[in-house]
Amino acid sequence: MTQPISRFFTAKDGVRLHMRDWAAQTDAPASALPVVCLPGLSRTAADFDVLAARLAGARRVVALDYRGRGLSDRDPDWRHYDLFVENIDSLTVLEAAGIEAAIFVGTSRGGLHTMLLTGTRPNVLRAVVLNDIGPVLETEGLRRIQSYVGKLPTPASWAEAVDIAKTIMAASFTGLSAADWEAYARLTFEETPTGFVTRYDPAIMRAFGQMDLEKPIPALWPQFEALAPVPVLAIRGENSDLLSQETLAEMGRRHPNFAALTVPGQGHAPLLLDEPTLARIEAFVARIDSA
Repeated sequence: MTQPISRFFTAKDGVRLHMRDWAAQTDAPASALPVVCLPGLSRTAADFDVLAARLAGARRVVALDYRGRGLSDRDPDWRHYDLFVENIDSLTVLEAAGIEAAIFVGTSRGGLHTMLLTGTRPNVLRAVVLNDIGPVLETEGLRRIQSYVGKLPTPASWAEAVDIAKTIMAASFTGLSAADWEAYARLTFEETPTGFVTRYDPAIMRAFGQMDLEKPIPALWPQFEALAPVPVLAIRGENSDLLSQETLAEMGRRHPNFAALTVPGQGHAPLLLDEPTLARIEAFVARIDSA
């Protein structure tokens, strides 16, 4: 199996950014598009390791850490934990990595970034997987995210880390195995010589927490509709509180080349660890190549 390497790039303001990079095999078809994976608000590139291992070899796969997440530098100014700053960062990394066109897999915030690319660099998008995200964000889900991001208790052991994960996620993730919960905990926390820490800067909540959920959240229908030239696969967790069934159905009505997958027993956002979901993404990616 192809193993990833860590690559580091410098943002326009000097912040060091990290990317995991799985190279294509030397005999991979020249027509095989690379896959770019963009994680959620408090998530990291490591969330895509299982999916990347599934796709790598036949093509290049990269996964980005936004500033303040994973192995990217934490920003001393929390105001830079902003969608537009992160979008510029992503374009900087892709340009430096030599990626001119790709299939994008965006989980939650990563899907927002993907839709925003229709306005900043549309030609880079050749196909899109939106993981539990759409043009309309449900207030219930946003409130739940505001309630815990940057506020998690510090575990004293991996068993406690699993318990914390279950406390915030078990109500909507009813179909996870013990191995899934262990994986989720290890993707959320890391153990350092001085104790456990989250894999993200808790200060990202200062920016996200400024969102006033008493006011209507602007919908991104224009950005979604700008994806019309490329195929879209939308994945929704059966118990999602951020992407509604109604929004998913409307996405299908508005997009001419749209497919949807509902992941049973999972909420926001599906972990992309189960076999049916991995197989569906793999088939979608292969279809893009053949087209």
